[in-house]
Amino acid sequence: MLRAITVVAIIVGSCASSLNAANLTGIYLETRTCQVYTGPCFANAESEGLAGRNAIMAWRFEQGKQGDVDLSGLSVVVVVTATDTLGFRGLDNARSMKTVLLLDEKASEKQRNALIEFVSETVPKATECVVRTDVKPIEMNLDLVKLEGRLKAGKEVVLNTRKAGREDCICMNETAYYPPLAKVEHFAPGVTVDGKFNGRGLGTRWSTPGDRSSYMATFSYE
Repeated sequence: MLRAITVVAIIVGSCASSLNAANLTGIYLETRTCQVYTGPCFANAESEGLAGRNAIMAWRFEQGKQGDVDLSGLSVVVVVTATDTLGFRGLDNARSMKTVLLLDEKASEKQRNALIEFVSETVPKATECVVRTDVKPIEMNLDLVKLEGRLKAGKEVVLNTRKAGREDCICMNETAYYPPLAKVEHFAPGVTVDGKFNGRGLGTRWSTPGDRSSYMATFSYE
């Protein structure tokens, strides 16, 4: 299945991560309030904090452990709002940010603590100012052949994605302009069919339907 995302994807990337994790594998979805499948013309117009200061990141673990805690079948969602556009340096572009953590309601207390530990190791910048940690029913899946993703966390996070195609090109020099915010194994940029955050704590809510603002990915941490 991992090969499918390599063959079908417009852009595929790889990068490694070293965590307190034992063969953690799974799927990853991300959306931002700026274009990520784009070229310099759009990106420059959205930089300098004009757009792209908000993001949703989500992981679903197919198998593996964080420390000695099995996370198989669980998900975690990280929602951030930052002072600056989350651009080439990702979360490190932000001088400061606020974060909401949403933990899978299926997780035990020990597993919830392990999910928090995973997030703090994977995207440490995002955990510098966590304003709310909550437990929600989380549904998340990714079709690696069609490149269609779906995420729902309670009533406050919705994300539906599809692969980006030629029909989504405007300047005809589009690429995966900004890298994903988290370390992943293989990734492809996509279109946010429906993406929104309606939750408390960040002082802002947003909706970005139709934007070329998503990533769909697989991850493998050893």
